[in-house]
Amino acid sequence: MQPLTAMRDAARIAIRGVLADIDDTISTSGRVTAEAYAAMERLRRAGLLVIPITGRPAGWCDHIARMWPVDAVVGENGALYMIHDDRERKLKKRYALGEADRQAARVRLSAVGEQIVFAVPGCALASDQPYREADLAIDYCEDVAPLSRQAVDRIVALMRAEGMTAMVSSIHVNGWFGAYDKLTMTRALMRDEFGLDLDAHRAEFVFVGDSPNDAPMFEFFPHSVGVANVRGFADGLPAPPKYVTSREAGAGFAELADFLLADA
Repeated sequence: MQPLTAMRDAARIAIRGVLADIDDTISTSGRVTAEAYAAMERLRRAGLLVIPITGRPAGWCDHIARMWPVDAVVGENGALYMIHDDRERKLKKRYALGEADRQAARVRLSAVGEQIVFAVPGCALASDQPYREADLAIDYCEDVAPLSRQAVDRIVALMRAEGMTAMVSSIHVNGWFGAYDKLTMTRALMRDEFGLDLDAHRAEFVFVGDSPNDAPMFEFFPHSVGVANVRGFADGLPAPPKYVTSREAGAGFAELADFLLADA
């Protein structure tokens, strides 16, 4: 991982959008600081697309799409996207799976969640689980005492034994049924709402994140960035970011905004 300042000026100037994880990337210790929120505002006012790409639930995404200074949001690790049409005053949603499949999955997810909480002492269903439509989130350090790496690996193994996709974020282990992730839904969002072939324009976007569930995005984007706390997951990242900020979490996100807007 190179320092952010190693990105060439020509590449920096060509960036037209910032795709960003939320937990411990935009947020800091569970809070969105004024500095990070202002960074989103500044990026958007400068004409860049700003799109959170998060594991957080559909219920949160409704609020984010309506209230934050963003252009859209991808939630539940790619299960859905939401975009608010300010002119029409309407919220548009797209899901990776149909309603019948989501309903059937929720029954299975509930059973798997009970099994994991019983099998792995100290973990819990994430506090935001009631607001999820397509995935299961097991808390290993947000509202519970931090679990060991072995316990987190056990949660992942239990999910995968049930045929689920399982990914580790900085606070949760997320699991779901379906062949999608953050990248597949980001592709769909860009195509359907912005008329962009993301594969052809990947060099025009920065993705910034901090944990293993961001690995598909780190690998895909030639200008992927990790906030400094990504180093804590260095040994568990199948694909690390190309660049890393000097500051952690929301301060690192603001650092990225400053870097991109240096000529603005």
